[in-house]
Amino acid sequence: MKIIFVFVFMPLLVHAQNENQKTTDSESSVKYPQFQFRGLLQARYLESFGDNVDVLGVHHSTGDVTQSSFDIKRMRVGLTTKLGEATEVVILVNLADFKSDPKGKVLENAYGKYTFNKYIALTGGQFRPAFGIEELVPVDIIKSFDFSNQYYEFGKNGWTSFQIGASASGVFDIGKIPVSYAVSVLNGNGKNQEMDNDNGKQYSTRWVFELSKQHKINLGLNGGIGKRSDQKVFALGADITSDFKLTDRFTFDLQIEYKQGTNHNLYFSLPADARTPNVDDYQMRGVYFLPNLRYVVDYKKLTSLELSCRFESFDNNYKVNSNVRKTYTPMISLEFGKAYLGRIEMGFEIDRYDKNIPDTSFYDDDLFLIQLQLRL
Repeated sequence: MKIIFVFVFMPLLVHAQNENQKTTDSESSVKYPQFQFRGLLQARYLESFGDNVDVLGVHHSTGDVTQSSFDIKRMRVGLTTKLGEATEVVILVNLADFKSDPKGKVLENAYGKYTFNKYIALTGGQFRPAFGIEELVPVDIIKSFDFSNQYYEFGKNGWTSFQIGASASGVFDIGKIPVSYAVSVLNGNGKNQEMDNDNGKQYSTRWVFELSKQHKINLGLNGGIGKRSDQKVFALGADITSDFKLTDRFTFDLQIEYKQGTNHNLYFSLPADARTPNVDDYQMRGVYFLPNLRYVVDYKKLTSLELSCRFESFDNNYKVNSNVRKTYTPMISLEFGKAYLGRIEMGFEIDRYDKNIPDTSFYDDDLFLIQLQLRL
């Protein structure tokens, strides 16, 4: 795998270095370093209408159940520093993680990126590797309250969310079709870890083909292989996005994503005598649809009104002990200012399981949410 990586990217690196030397006088006159500060607050009110289910989605057969609460979901502070025309360093922390045990939390992004040209850029550190739609979209501008269930489960298995490793990415054209790619090598054991938990690494890639510029139709393909302890693991996925302008004020966008892969996080969490010998017996898969209708208002401080409803079907162990989780997330959103500078969201997260398991989070629930979002 390492030899293939060298042979594939060495010609690109040589060409990119030659291109990078062709800087103009006007570009060299820009003063560095340059700093860009960012911030995000997501504050919520939660109320569970499930039968003895608390606001975190856990069922309680006995005792008191907290079914309404205010919460700070995220309080992020970030800094992007451009050290030069091609080099940047990004830091992002979530201070809301201090409300519980902060071990393995708080620090989210911590990486450096060097861009040779549009064909290739190298990233190293702790970052979100490209492996699906949600990896490329910040949580403050997604069309729902939060990321999907599959996003978080694949994050636990080292493919998505914040991981430590290195990545190469870029864009080029195949004929008239613009293509973007990313290839990543990751520890695969999550963020803020002192070191890898074994000698195995996870290799993943994402390719996106722009099929229609007018309607922003993009096809994404994802694949990954790796090794966890003495077991081989894999992940794959496909997704499509589109954005149609219906009138001057109405737009309709749609996201569809499918993922499947080894749930080695679940496998290694089980006692050896309570699992099968083969990690391939433990697999997860899921699909979601996220349609969103946007109406541009531009009345005083109100910018737009959005209506969305994500439907997701996800099973974290469909071969050995299947229990499909179906989640419906209808939401209405009021946008104030440009680019979601201010946002008020209201709706439900409705969970339905094939089998309810008492005193666990695998239990039917109806959660009502009101979320205030402010971003810098």
